[in-house]
Amino acid sequence: MTGKSTPAVGDRHPLPHPTEPPAIGIVCHKGANKVAPENTYAAAQQCMDWGAGTVEVDVWTTRDGEMVLMHDATVERTTDGAGHVVALTSAEIAGLDAGSWFHPQFGGERVPLLREFLSWIKGRSRVFLDVKFAHPQHLLDLLDETGMHDDVFVWSGSGAYMGLLHELDRTLTLKANVSTPEQAIAAQADLGASIVEVELDHMTDRLRRSVDELGLKLMIYEKKPENFGRVIDWKPHLVNVDHADAFLTALSRLAPPGSQAPMSRRTDDTAQ
Repeated sequence: MTGKSTPAVGDRHPLPHPTEPPAIGIVCHKGANKVAPENTYAAAQQCMDWGAGTVEVDVWTTRDGEMVLMHDATVERTTDGAGHVVALTSAEIAGLDAGSWFHPQFGGERVPLLREFLSWIKGRSRVFLDVKFAHPQHLLDLLDETGMHDDVFVWSGSGAYMGLLHELDRTLTLKANVSTPEQAIAAQADLGASIVEVELDHMTDRLRRSVDELGLKLMIYEKKPENFGRVIDWKPHLVNVDHADAFLTALSRLAPPGSQAPMSRRTDDTAQ
């Protein structure tokens, strides 16, 4: 596939591959972005090598309407190019080096086209799409074309965009960010969200009870590995982390594969 480059990063950062799914589903934020350049094939491959079940990527659209993996509105931070994604063609972006900024060994790593990335990862991992800028119908059409509709969940920082996606396709799995029970209720009622993401410091017993009563899946977002024990205590369905390798290590120690994650130690809404 054009622009595809997948260095064998798993050989450099090995972990025992689980024989059973982890007790808590792991989402790799921007791929394995601490050991490989974010939003690339290399970063996604490392997640799968670790045994994480979901790769999170960011989506922008080029001048000629091609969706690509990119976090920022401009390409400067993560490539050797310059300019706004929406002002560049897909051919121009395909020619950029998306790896050398991270480490010389990733030189030549390319910016993936979303359509190629989804075809490449199909049957190997689920995908969490953080949509920065994409035509909603074009995104839905691409998910159908690649056969990935049922293997992704989607979020956008625009509530209006999320509402439009839900109107266009009520079977698409949507994720919403919440910090209170009231927001969880609204996410389900207004957007049809079935997954809610909560930052660790916003977790309370009251919010956890509300999520369970609504039948939603809980995903906790936390950056710091030293807090992973607290994350596991909450028994979420999913975690969204930068250090998936460290989380897998903590999980194997505190909640081995095939077991149930420990019940929360919290006993009131103020415990953090």
